[in-house]
Amino acid sequence: MILEVADLRIVPGQQAAFEAAVQRGIDVIAQAQGFRSAKVHKGIESAERYLLMIEWDTLEDHMVGFRQGALFPQWRALVGPYFAQPPQVEHFSLAAG
Repeated sequence: MILEVADLRIVPGQQAAFEAAVQRGIDVIAQAQGFRSAKVHKGIESAERYLLMIEWDTLEDHMVGFRQGALFPQWRALVGPYFAQPPQVEHFSLAAG
């Protein structure tokens, strides 16, 4: 299992619309092979900052199956208009717990 963490910066004043769009977007991502779960956390000190955390079976499920597949453009069409800058995405493996 790997964890994808995307640091998202949203256009100021668009939080409510983004939150509705990202929920619809998660429904799209959930159709991808290897998808396990997703959570979105909203910044407290930075109201336009969100962390999207998605668990995938493998890195390839995210980077190849999803990112290079038909679902990614659907996801991006839903949430992309709200991005103030390109998302910063990293992947993590479990080290303890």
